[in-house]
Amino acid sequence: MTEKQEKNEKKKQKDKTKKNADRTNTASFPIVGIGASAGGLEAFKEFFSGMPDDSEIGMAFVLVQHLAPDHESSLTEIIRNFTSMRVLEVKDGMKVEANSIYIIPPNYEMTFRDGALHLREPDEPRGHRMPIDVFFRSLASGQSEQAVCVILSGTGSDGTLGLRAIKGEGGMAMVQEPDTARYEGMPGSAIATGLVDYELPPAEMPEKLIAYITHAFGDLRRSTQSQEGEEKLLKKTFIALRNQTGHDFSQYKRSTIQRRIQHRMSVQQIETMDKYVKYLQQTPEEVESLFRDLLIGVTSFFRDSEAFKALEDKVIPSLLADKRESGILRLWVPACSTGEEAYSIAILIAECQDRHNQNLKVQIFATDIDSKAIVVARRGLFPASISEDVSQERLSNFFKTTEGGKTYRIQKRIREMVIFSEQNLIEDPPFSRLDLISCRNLLIYMQKDLQKKIISLFSYALNPGGYLFLGSSETLGDSHVHFSTLDNKLKLYQLKENIQSSQQEGEYDFLPPMTATDAGQPPLVTPAKEESVGRTLRELTEQKLLEDFSPVAVLVNSYGQLLYIHGHTGLYLELFPGLSGVNNILKMARDGLQSELTTALHKAVKDQKKVFCPNLHINSHNNITQANLTVCPIKNVPSSKYDEALYLVVLERISSSKNESPILITEQSASEEEEKYGPESRKVIADLRRKLRAKEESLQNTVEELQTANEELKSSNEELQSVNEEMQSTNEELETSKEELQSLNEELKTVNAELEDKVDELTQTNNDMNNMLSGTGIGTLFVDLDLEIIRFTSTVTEFINLIDSDIGRPVGHIASNLKKYDSLSEDAQEVLDTLVPKEVEVQTNNGKWYMMRIQPYRTAENVIKGAVITFRDISERKKLEDELAEVSSLLSEQADGDRDEKAKKEPGEVEPNEK
Repeated sequence: MTEKQEKNEKKKQKDKTKKNADRTNTASFPIVGIGASAGGLEAFKEFFSGMPDDSEIGMAFVLVQHLAPDHESSLTEIIRNFTSMRVLEVKDGMKVEANSIYIIPPNYEMTFRDGALHLREPDEPRGHRMPIDVFFRSLASGQSEQAVCVILSGTGSDGTLGLRAIKGEGGMAMVQEPDTARYEGMPGSAIATGLVDYELPPAEMPEKLIAYITHAFGDLRRSTQSQEGEEKLLKKTFIALRNQTGHDFSQYKRSTIQRRIQHRMSVQQIETMDKYVKYLQQTPEEVESLFRDLLIGVTSFFRDSEAFKALEDKVIPSLLADKRESGILRLWVPACSTGEEAYSIAILIAECQDRHNQNLKVQIFATDIDSKAIVVARRGLFPASISEDVSQERLSNFFKTTEGGKTYRIQKRIREMVIFSEQNLIEDPPFSRLDLISCRNLLIYMQKDLQKKIISLFSYALNPGGYLFLGSSETLGDSHVHFSTLDNKLKLYQLKENIQSSQQEGEYDFLPPMTATDAGQPPLVTPAKEESVGRTLRELTEQKLLEDFSPVAVLVNSYGQLLYIHGHTGLYLELFPGLSGVNNILKMARDGLQSELTTALHKAVKDQKKVFCPNLHINSHNNITQANLTVCPIKNVPSSKYDEALYLVVLERISSSKNESPILITEQSASEEEEKYGPESRKVIADLRRKLRAKEESLQNTVEELQTANEELKSSNEELQSVNEEMQSTNEELETSKEELQSLNEELKTVNAELEDKVDELTQTNNDMNNMLSGTGIGTLFVDLDLEIIRFTSTVTEFINLIDSDIGRPVGHIASNLKKYDSLSEDAQEVLDTLVPKEVEVQTNNGKWYMMRIQPYRTAENVIKGAVITFRDISERKKLEDELAEVSSLLSEQADGDRDEKAKKEPGEVEPNEK
């Protein structure tokens, strides 16, 4: 790349980054979405109890809990008891800030957009809502790699599709360890995707989460490797992936590869690229994890509904109209992932056929490099959360609920349209004679040269007039001249009718891109088609000899996998329609070559010597081609480039003249051949032929009997399936009811958990209050507006005869030990009428005195709900008052006596102390 090209590329990247930033307006910090259902409250408590006390952790948390729509949630108050961060119940349009916790309110769905949380009323009926998936998907779109999802205890599968979306955008996924969850449905469904980064108990999650965020978005993320050094490390990474998985990622876009590697480094807490590569080379499990990260496909039913609507309106009716009643409609969906896209197209075709009363045979070849995804796709079983993408009408028409409504299974009619198989689009042979190819959002991950090759491959595979359906960010590049544009915005194209494809000419040579484990090597190309400006006369001569006089040659490994093809192999090798993932010469060999080639290759591998098989009669469409077969080991292969032994399979056609016609298989040719031999030889040959024909007939009879038995079994199986479908249909209503009951039960469990927590709080508060009242020694009696007893403390029983069974009885009906006081009911009623507190000193029969105070009972809302009667022991005070009164009386009497005595004295008499 020149300096100018490099600058242009950087400018494009900068513009793209700015455009993306303007479009999404994401938060500048990570946002952690936490989804839970039944049993989630306990998991929430454990999670936030494990969070550090420091509330400045630099991320926001959004809690999405399945809540009863008609019950006020206490989750916000409960969570506040376990964290020092701000805890808020979400209001529509609320901006998300770091170091805060946001909680979804009941009876709402929530999305994240433009840095804020938005609420909307759910469209789906109760029991079919998937609020966790809705939020996770919006979080993936808004935050990309700064999105984190955590799935805790719960039933069902809500959150699984949202997790796939977050992982597809480069985010992180953390799931509660099923053994620690009260209900393992949601964690188990998430783990089954194979995309989970961490499986942990809730209490251990915060530590891992903070470590991941610190590594992923801190200073450690900045690479210290030079561009040249990083490229070498990437090559080693490609080698490790190729050696273990057999797949080459060297032609994928570097930015995609680097993001996935950075993500794995953050998960494993590895600081530098060179350390990660060493770890990768020593840890097969990490190679598999990186491979899974690279394969993550963001897929869903009818993804990009506008594009699928255009496909439904503009393409599918034309396809069906162009096919005769006996014709076969052939489609290909490469990179199908778990099958949603292929099934979506099958549903559109089925709907169109129903509208036009057609019954064409449909073959949809759905392929993917990921064997695990293909297994899921073949099963045709999807979580209930697909109801977010598939209308209720389509769910009813093309799916059946299973497992009590927890999953949807694609119906047999749609399933039989789709053929799933593992295939490497880059290396394996393509399909042919196709009417439509749907390859959406795969090319964007590939480099331009590989994109060009894939588009050329699609041109080869399509029939003239066939359709190509790409993703919204993908283009045809230089190949646009071969296609007409049906919809440029929605990426619908049609192959021009006048294009003479290599398929019609029979000259398409499929060449895998790599044969070496050195993933840094460029793809192999056909020398016969490679142009060079500065070729010498010798090179020109050798080139012409290779083109016109050299035999067909195929380079294979010891297993027969094709690595390189020279010349046109159509006479010897055959691609079978509908057979994908075939990249093996032993499977592609025509009749007359296959058995000899298998034997020769095995012998060459075993003895490491050249094997020659002369005069083979190879059958190609009832024409016989005579050829010599040679299998030759290739020695002295540089170990730095290849890690396996290679073998060259040479097929040299035998003919006396270049224009000699092929031999036809006829009885006449066989007779002429026999005339070359004597009578005895002819007799032996005839006898051998008779025996051979007898064996062939016997074998044919066995095959036919097997086919007949198989057809009978198939018929029986179809009858059983029909009976099973009737039973399933009978159970559908019960399953629907069960689904609704399960959803209601789940909501009730959530409400019950909150209530249990509330009861615990009330119990604690009640215990505190009882202990406080008992500690003060003040007797307290609570009555309602009807003066009926609500509760009382033990101290009151000393002077009012109360037992627990008296609660609810009128206070006036209770006998007391109070002397000369029987107006308790009247005084309490007076206080309720006037709302003026009243105090009365009362004495018990045992001589104790109490200050009785009656005052209104007010609630927090200042509503009068009864009266509170307290009895404070004032016996000591009364005793002191009595003693004081007695002393005062004595002093008063003494003073009076003194005055009387003084008054009796004579007027002239003087007291001694007056002198």
